[in-house]
Amino acid sequence: MAEQVKRAFRYRFYPTGEQAAELSRTFGCVRLVYNKALEERTRAWYGELRRISYVQSSAALTQWKKTEELAFLAEVSSAPLQQALRHLQAAFAHFFAKRAEYPRYKSRKKSRASAEYTRSAFTWREGLLTLAKLAEPLDIRWSRPLPEGAEPTTVSVSRDAAGRWFVSLLCEDTIAPAPAMNTAVGLDAGITSLVTLSTGEKIANPKRERRDRARLARAQRELSRKARGSANREKARRKVARVHARIADRRRDFLHKLTSRIVHENQVVVIEDLTVRNLLKNGTLARAVSDAAWTDLRSMLEYKCAWYGRELVVIDRFFPSSKLCGSCGTVRGKLSLNVREWRCEHCGAVLAAAACGDGVRPQRESSRTGQSSVKQEPQRATAGIPHL
Repeated sequence: MAEQVKRAFRYRFYPTGEQAAELSRTFGCVRLVYNKALEERTRAWYGELRRISYVQSSAALTQWKKTEELAFLAEVSSAPLQQALRHLQAAFAHFFAKRAEYPRYKSRKKSRASAEYTRSAFTWREGLLTLAKLAEPLDIRWSRPLPEGAEPTTVSVSRDAAGRWFVSLLCEDTIAPAPAMNTAVGLDAGITSLVTLSTGEKIANPKRERRDRARLARAQRELSRKARGSANREKARRKVARVHARIADRRRDFLHKLTSRIVHENQVVVIEDLTVRNLLKNGTLARAVSDAAWTDLRSMLEYKCAWYGRELVVIDRFFPSSKLCGSCGTVRGKLSLNVREWRCEHCGAVLAAAACGDGVRPQRESSRTGQSSVKQEPQRATAGIPHL
């Protein structure tokens, strides 16, 4: 049975000079309101052990607009400012429920420049989107169509570090479940092979960051030579950001294609609950783990399985998959990190060490040449694939 879900459709657009200026002002006001409200909440919580609600923050925003110092807040659309307060309220709700850390201030340089418009703050008519305070509709590149008859309920506008503008339209969509199948597959994440399937198939890791490492290093060297605050430094910063954007876009495209294929070909998908945050603390592995983007891989599998009526099974991270025989279920007592294959003493099956360990210790590379300087280090065994 088809299911109604909310989906965000993201497109690139090209603003006019006036639109870019107005949206940039809006981004700045959103950041200011968020930070000022966070400051007030922090002072009340740590100074008086008192919580401030969204209603109280909204009332404070009204008073800020009446002051001479912050009167400019009234010049932009009020909807994005109210949404900033709602997002802050949600952040505190997660904090008090111990699901997240204490909210942090938004940085002008590091935080994503964005603004969210609710239904009352934009006009959608005949495929043209006009935001509040803008005289003309946005020049959107419709790379894919919206669902037939769909109308946006929320619109988010953002500008990335490379200077590209994007608009995301949240719409109701009907997704039909994929045909039922009797197949199941287990996934083991790694570095040399991004994913090793229980069928024995290995999906090579495209290593997007590694492929563009020389280009990125060259752009970063050019940036370091520019005078701070100069126009040339800003141009060099944009060049570095474009390289990062190219890497991220290609990585995301690959993961989307891979996860869609896995979900459509299998009724049950089994993955391991990896502690990526802890792995990133390892200076030797952090760069390779970040490039593999295991968190994005899992996130895509989760929502695509939910969309298409598939079952996603997450194995506990402490499950002894590396010592478990895939044929008879016997658990081996001890397994060294340098063991690549082992034979089950009970049934005689030969098992290969693959998975989060498939090349989990990447080659060390020279930062100047990008060439390998040492041999591949031993792989860590995490899951056994039987070879009978």
